[in-house]
Amino acid sequence: MSLPELAKLSPRELDNTIPTRERGIVECNTPPRSQPEWRDESLLPRSVFGWVPFWWSRVLFGGKPARPETWTWRPFLIVLLFSGALLYPCLSFYLFEPDEGRYAQIPREMLERGEWIVPTLQNEPYLDKPPLFYWLVMLSYKIFGYHDWTARLVPALAVQATILLCYFFARRYFGARAAFCGALALTLMPGLVGMGRLLVLDGLLALWVTCSLLAAYLAVETSGLHRGWWLLAALACGLGVLTKGPIAVILLVPPLWLYRMLTQNRAAIGWRGWFWFAAVVLAVNAPWYVAATVTAPNFAWHFLWEHNVLRFFEPFDHVRPIWFYGPILIAGLFPLVLLSWPFLKFLFSARSEDADKRHPALGYLLLAACWCVLFFSLSGCKLPTYILPAFPPLAMAFGVFLAHSTWGHSRAVRLGAIGCGMLFLLVHWLVIPAVAWARSPMNQPERFTTMLLDRSIAVVCFPRNTDSIAFYVGRDDFQTYRSKDYPLAIAELAKHERAVVLFGHRHSLDLLSSKLPTSLRVVDNADMGLCDVAVIEKTPNQR
Repeated sequence: MSLPELAKLSPRELDNTIPTRERGIVECNTPPRSQPEWRDESLLPRSVFGWVPFWWSRVLFGGKPARPETWTWRPFLIVLLFSGALLYPCLSFYLFEPDEGRYAQIPREMLERGEWIVPTLQNEPYLDKPPLFYWLVMLSYKIFGYHDWTARLVPALAVQATILLCYFFARRYFGARAAFCGALALTLMPGLVGMGRLLVLDGLLALWVTCSLLAAYLAVETSGLHRGWWLLAALACGLGVLTKGPIAVILLVPPLWLYRMLTQNRAAIGWRGWFWFAAVVLAVNAPWYVAATVTAPNFAWHFLWEHNVLRFFEPFDHVRPIWFYGPILIAGLFPLVLLSWPFLKFLFSARSEDADKRHPALGYLLLAACWCVLFFSLSGCKLPTYILPAFPPLAMAFGVFLAHSTWGHSRAVRLGAIGCGMLFLLVHWLVIPAVAWARSPMNQPERFTTMLLDRSIAVVCFPRNTDSIAFYVGRDDFQTYRSKDYPLAIAELAKHERAVVLFGHRHSLDLLSSKLPTSLRVVDNADMGLCDVAVIEKTPNQR
């Protein structure tokens, strides 16, 4: 290009005509440095509703997974052995009334009759719960015989399996130290190990709910739905439904749906995924539900409607205020509840070292735990054991906090954990068996036990069942009458020359005695721990 032509060019055009090398500029293949998401306007939400998922997935729980670590047996064995020491050596103590007595007696009656469809209690259909828990206790009876410890073996195994599941899941996403802290915290929680090992259905339900929650997360964590984990979540959910009804589905689906809405970048489940999920749940449950409905036509109404719908909206027993689970959480999370404020500061900390540790799985666990507590708080019917499925995810969340904060290295925390462990061993091995012995009707004079063993002597329970006695004496013919039905109880007593009456309430003996006709009289009575017992006979001129 000639000199006059160059003079006519603008500075920008002139610069473009000069070769890069001649300008002294060295080309570099490294891409330009990307801006942080907060400053890149193209990544920021365009609507008000978009800020909630952005804050959840990018700010609050945008951390990275833990680096793969070499497997070590020591922390796993500590969790395994310590949880086993809290669970198995102390299963043999008298059954608590009313729940433990009921759930020991039902599978005994089913096994003795060879009945696998309709659960029975005192030879009457008991349609309040599905049968999986009863089937497992029946299997334990079949192998080890009829004992209180063989019945409690089922929930104890379920509780320990829950602890180990949490350990493996937390190790995968949060690291070995967080997994150890979380599993050990869960082992020390009175909420799970203390209540879950008792002969109630909630310990087994907590296992299935925890398994379904964790497997569902593994299924949707990547861009494509993992079918194996998804089907495992469906299987665990189906077993939960067969344990305690539709509550297993209710505790899984809402937190999973909300988590996917908040993250917006997880695997799409689609209608096919939900179809196969529902198909597995139905395949597990449909055979028994159909058979139970055919055998006992009132089952569907009694269980599905009364015990799953009416008990939530119009409770007919165990009515508690909405704040009922506040004290239960405080007691159940002890001693971790003492670190609640530092834990909350860790969750909302803006420091990069804290934010990097808050993996999306942590947010999912907190959603699951909060939903469980919220759902049962809204229910009109409440019992302390209902929120057991909330404790495993809470323990894992606290484990992450302890592993990545100075509290996890505190000497006071370590000494506190050791002290709580020793205290729990003392409570589990000595205190609870002593309380059970003091409250059990079976620790009293043999004259009543001998009479209870004699099937020719009628036994009447007033005003509620005393099923633990029926379990220990091996009977299934106790008659139960409520307080308002005392005329029926008196009519039943009038049919027998001699009968034993078990009074479930303290003043029930005085009530029934005041209503007895002159043809019946109380010839013997005693205080048998939780209940009074009386022997009622016909007067001599009525025999």
